Amino acid sequence: PRPSVTGFDPKKFAAAGGHPKNDPWARAEAWRYTGPFTRFNRFKGAFPGLGIATVAFAGYLVFEQIFLQEEHGHGEGH
Repeated sequence: PRPSVTGFDPKKFAAAGGHPKNDPWARAEAWRYTGPFTRFNRFKGAFPGLGIATVAFAGYLVFEQIFLQEEHGHGEGH
């Protein structure tokens, strides 16, 4: 492979952009991803009432299929 005209090496740049081995802020940032702030707990309350609404809608669909059917036939009036 030919060397870059600009001298820029993307592989060296990517290697330098990683996390330092002794990050002084690692302990201060660790609380963001533990306990009540885990990914599951953060998104658990994103859609409040979605479960109840889904069950209610499914119940309505079943009720409609069973009790609210109109008969479509050629009967009276033709």
